[in-house]
Amino acid sequence: MAKLTAKQRKAVPKSKQGLLKAKGPRGGAPRGNFPMPDRAHAANAKARAAQGVKKGTLSSSQKAKIDAKANKILKKGKKGAKK
Repeated sequence: MAKLTAKQRKAVPKSKQGLLKAKGPRGGAPRGNFPMPDRAHAANAKARAAQGVKKGTLSSSQKAKIDAKANKILKKGKKGAKK
């Protein structure tokens, strides 16, 4: 999984963000957490969300939202995969 630069992270569409904060830094536009531009990032987001719930930094409903978006991305990539 390649690291995302700040510019790449900002370019990830909202539909591929796990969670959106209500406001960005300094009261700006909403910013996303858990970017999922590809399958590797989606799988990683699910793992990090599980860790967040265990640690107490994420609620189970937030994890469910992240998992739902990640599962959509993981299913899309699976359709074209060879067995």
